[in-house]
Amino acid sequence: MTKKSAASDVNPPGLSRRTLLGAAAAVTGALAARDAHAEAPPAASPGAAVAGAFALEEATVAELRAGLESGKHTARGLTEAYLARIRALDRTGELPLCSVIETNPDALAMADALDAERKAKGARGPLHGLPVLIKDNIATADRMQTTAGSLALVGALPPRDAFIVERLRAAGAVLLGKTNLSEWANFRSTHSTSGWSARGGLCRNPYALDRTPSGSSSGSGAATAANLCAVSVGTETDGSIVSPASACSLVGLKPTVGLVSRAGIIPISATQDTAGPMTRTVADAAVLLGVLAGEDPRDAVTATGRGRAHADYTKFLDPKGLAGARIGVPRERFFGYHPATDALVERALEVMKAQGAVLVDPVSLPNIDKLDGPELEVMLYEFKAGLEAYLAQLGEGAPARTIADLIAFNEQHRERELPHFGQEILLQAQKKGPLTDATYRKALATCRRFSRGEGLDAVMNKHKLDALVAPTQAPPGLIDLVLGDHWLGSSSTPAAVSGYPTLTVPAGYVRGLPVGVSFIGRAWSEPVLLKLAYAYEQASHARRKPGFARSVDLYS
Repeated sequence: MTKKSAASDVNPPGLSRRTLLGAAAAVTGALAARDAHAEAPPAASPGAAVAGAFALEEATVAELRAGLESGKHTARGLTEAYLARIRALDRTGELPLCSVIETNPDALAMADALDAERKAKGARGPLHGLPVLIKDNIATADRMQTTAGSLALVGALPPRDAFIVERLRAAGAVLLGKTNLSEWANFRSTHSTSGWSARGGLCRNPYALDRTPSGSSSGSGAATAANLCAVSVGTETDGSIVSPASACSLVGLKPTVGLVSRAGIIPISATQDTAGPMTRTVADAAVLLGVLAGEDPRDAVTATGRGRAHADYTKFLDPKGLAGARIGVPRERFFGYHPATDALVERALEVMKAQGAVLVDPVSLPNIDKLDGPELEVMLYEFKAGLEAYLAQLGEGAPARTIADLIAFNEQHRERELPHFGQEILLQAQKKGPLTDATYRKALATCRRFSRGEGLDAVMNKHKLDALVAPTQAPPGLIDLVLGDHWLGSSSTPAAVSGYPTLTVPAGYVRGLPVGVSFIGRAWSEPVLLKLAYAYEQASHARRKPGFARSVDLYS
């Protein structure tokens, strides 16, 4: 659930993305300007023929819903179409996408039942009959597995659905399958390669198949961008929704911690984990958030959001939503690590200004550099406590009950589990004590102080801001199974550590590689962020579909 670890999402020690800021300073301004406006190259695209023929390509929730209501579509027809798309694109060719770890053997039966119900009683809501993919760390008590990508959990069936799965079923969504992910949500190794899991293999970016899909929700990002589903659900601890969303030219919304239940989701951090929408449009994210959000007695933190969840977030969408909005631009640490990325976000800021936004530029988050060490300490403690609690409820047949068991399993299956990188983070977490330890409590207090009261709350109160805006991250880097991921910078950490919401929207492309821009808000400000992001999206129309290029042409 961390970006590099994203919250999928945590930045492993020694590889903090913020410690690498400025690494691209040698790139010239001329190259930056050229790259920021470069179009995707007409490179050979292994999946282009299939992609171009797909009738549902880039279909929105509203369009699919209208088709179901008119009789143009059926839930079964949509499900069959997406399953065929998965078969054609996801596991075939020299460089397969590998974004879907398994399809649901009951998907067609679900679709048939929902078609019959629509005919007899009408639709339950906007997701009735729509195929949805969910990340493979979200529990389903059905014939699918829930493994976090690890072979150690194959056959270890959870006792019940995750709360958000119950919500999706109640909304009439068709559970199409599970998406691949960075194993253990990228919280296993300090030198991991995002998108790889022992169970699912190596997930690739549909914009360039030799590039990373990024973050731990890599499969949800790649699959949604490639039109293998209507919408998908990812999870984040620090960056694992917004990072792959940015890398795959999607809308990714990481909600306030407490708005969406984590019950039944394989955990990293009780104070930072959350699930959220990964979609091709802001309107689709608003629809999906309305289904996912809600109080759950199985997750006590959702009580803090009592009265704050909305059944319909689409009511906040306003194409003129930027008019009069006060937008802070935190340039220090969040800009300057990649000139071409900066050029795209500068253009995005001009769009916002033209739409009537008031830019407060620059603003400062002075304590952001003080979060790296405490954040990792908190996650290591909470990972051990939370994961062992999750494993304990899996039943008698579970092969692992503790992190020590997982470490031993990986060693016993080195050829399949550890062929590319190790399990240093598991080893670090195993050494941690209970959550009553003074070290943990001090680290948590530090995180809350510097991310909230002396962080986001302070800067937003001082300047009376509606949101902060910054580059989500640099364009996706090359996949590297020898050295692991290479990061330049990102803006996910303030919202991740504070537990506040952030939403990324496509901003453009650097030589055909996606770049996103993030809106970061106060606690419970999802309605505001959706309004702002929707207005920007409608003014910019930045997203374009992927071409499944083998690589990026750097010299044309």
